[in-house]
Parts: sequence; C-alpha cells; structure tokens
Amino acid sequence: MGEYKSVAVAWGAWVVFVDEAGRNLRPPKGRTWALRGQTPILGVPGTGSGRGSIAGLVCLKQSRRTRLIYRTITYHRRKAEPKGFGPGDLTALLSAAHQQLGGPIVVVWDGLPAHVCTATRAFIDAHTDWLLVYRFPAYAPELNPAEGVWACLRDKLLNLAVDGIDQLTLVIRSKLKQMQYQPTLLDGFVAETGLALQPP
Repeated sequence: MGEYKSVAVAWGAWVVFVDEAGRNLRPPKGRTWALRGQTPILGVPGTGSGRGSIAGLVCLKQSRRTRLIYRTITYHRRKAEPKGFGPGDLTALLSAAHQQLGGPIVVVWDGLPAHVCTATRAFIDAHTDWLLVYRFPAYAPELNPAEGVWACLRDKLLNLAVDGIDQLTLVIRSKLKQMQYQPTLLDGFVAETGLALQPP
C-alpha cells in the first residue's frame, strides 16, 4: 500500500481515493424522541421508485487541503436509463478531477467490474502522462477514506422521508456540498484509515 504514496510524492500528484455508493427511498433508521405511546411513523414511497448512485473522490496532496469531488446519477426506472456509474461515467469523472485538481492524479480504488473492464483499462493506458491507478487489497473497505463519507452521509439521512428520488438526490448533493467545505472532517475520514502521505 505504501507504493502509491511514494509515487504520488515523487510525481507531485494528488492521491485520489474512489468509491461508489447508492441510496434508495427507504431512509436509514435512527433513534429519535417522541411522547410515550406515540411512536413516530414515517410514510416512505416504495423502494422500487428509483435509486440514486453516488461516486465520491477523496483527494489528498501534501501541503494542500483535502478535497471531495462527487457526481450523482438518478435512476427513475425508465427504459435505457443507466442504473449507476459505468466505465464512461467513471472515466469522465477522472478527467474532470484531473482538470479540477490541476495536476496528475494517482487513483486508488477497488476491484469493481467497471474499474477493471477493457474500456476503463484503455482509458488509463491512453492517459499515463497524468493518471496512475492502484487497486486496494480485496475486502479492505476500511482502507478507503470515501467509506467515511458514506457513513457520515448516512447519519445525515437518518429518518429522512422524501417525496421522490429527485428530492433525495437534491438532499444528497446538499449534504455532500457541505462536506466539501469541511476539510477537517475529510481529514478525519483519512485518519480513520491509518494512512498518511508521509511518516510523521
């Protein structure tokens, strides 16, 4: 795992941790307060009404504030509508991150099929001047700071009942935008993994 850090430092690159998540209209349940005998009941549309997919990038570089870049896709269960992030969506996101960060990037992600397919591999091979990719070990989500983003987002959505998938997507974007302006919170997600760009 230390190889990508030394390469990133020598290359002057951003280390970008990538992960995807999804949410449906059934909110995560959390404890709340109510009068005795008056248990609150939330009316929630059926989970078949759509799904929101999120791709998140936690971006690190020495002497720079930690950044969060994200994109969302809303699936309304319409014909020919993408259900989530495919290779084209992910490669477009990597290109956007390269432009936004203004330098080369070292991507670290898991073995999701869209990450290792032929189209993604061809994109990586065609952009070796600014893109280098490493894979996490199998079954190691605890090493990815983006997992902290999803856990924090889940806490912000506890007991949230919305009218439809478009409203849920707007709420998710709002919560993620708030996180973008909290670099110390993002640093906490990195600290939870035990990873660092250089030894103390």
